[in-house]
Amino acid sequence: MPGMLIHPQIDPVALQLGPLAIHWYGITYLVAFGMFWWLAMQRLRHEPFASLRGVGAWGRQDVEDILFMGVLGVVFGGRIGYCLFYKPLYYLSHPLEVFALWQGGMSFHGGMLGVIVAMIWFARSLAQPWLQVADFVAPCVPTGLAAGRIGNFINGELWGRLSSPDLPWGMVFRGAGNLPRHPSQIYQFLLEGLLLFVLLWLYARRARKQGEVAALFLLGYGVMRFVAEFFREPDAHLGILSLGLSMGQWLSVPMILGGLGLWRWARR
Repeated sequence: MPGMLIHPQIDPVALQLGPLAIHWYGITYLVAFGMFWWLAMQRLRHEPFASLRGVGAWGRQDVEDILFMGVLGVVFGGRIGYCLFYKPLYYLSHPLEVFALWQGGMSFHGGMLGVIVAMIWFARSLAQPWLQVADFVAPCVPTGLAAGRIGNFINGELWGRLSSPDLPWGMVFRGAGNLPRHPSQIYQFLLEGLLLFVLLWLYARRARKQGEVAALFLLGYGVMRFVAEFFREPDAHLGILSLGLSMGQWLSVPMILGGLGLWRWARR
């Protein structure tokens, strides 16, 4: 079709140094972790963290510690979540491939569970409420999600469902046929990344009741991911599940309900 957008075929390897290949997706992870560190340092100026003194005070070392634990939670939780949520039977038959991270396959919802475990571990080590840790971390996360979606777009993966030929930004992805599709990676970049970041950052700049910021993250991400999934092609081996929803939508439902429940608890 003349005038139709074609996904640019970008080499997934950004830099080759002898046998060492540096992939764009790896770079987006480094950007995500770097943005988290910088935003968390700014977050120390927000209430209630800016007013904490003595025992319970937050500092640079705490940011670096929780970043380290968070990285472990993202990597291990994301991989294990993908294996359990998306291909449980396959990895049950090939258990050693769970550790084959270079083959790809990460789940945001699994990574989030891994980060929650890391936050609980961090909170217990400092004898602080884990919801205070969650409130601190939540506004610093969406920019990392945005970076990851840019990586998905560069790799030409996780493309969208078929779109109308008249859609100005409909795009043909190599490997997905010759018909235009929604660039769902960009939709998720804008929704779960930039928009959620702006909403959370502005909301968290003022002192809130403990748990409110974390609740807004759960609710906001769950709703935005649920909406974005209507434009994203379901996983080929899963397809559409019950009630016409994708796996991503079913995994977002507990986030929405958990966010509403936590919000109600925090307000009371």
